[in-house]
Amino acid sequence: MYLYLGQNRVVSKGDVIGVFDLDNCTSTRITRDYLTRAEKRGRVEDVSAGALPKSFVLCAAERRLHAPTRVYLAQPNPATLLKRWNQNTLTFNG
Repeated sequence: MYLYLGQNRVVSKGDVIGVFDLDNCTSTRITRDYLTRAEKRGRVEDVSAGALPKSFVLCAAERRLHAPTRVYLAQPNPATLLKRWNQNTLTFNG
């Protein structure tokens, strides 16, 4: 199964490590530092279409131990992504 993040970006549910609220999580220094390092390493992809991202999705790049991760900045809030996660069908209605 897949999770639609927006802007024609779909990720495999099996690769998703976590979905996080950007406002709540970036209030801690450790998360800000992690996101900064990921961006410097080219592992962050903004799929929010120029809108203010409300969540970030952490995904494994490959299904092996210690593989690099990808961070997707997404416009939908985590509750919307959770609803999409629980759906049995893939919808692209943003």
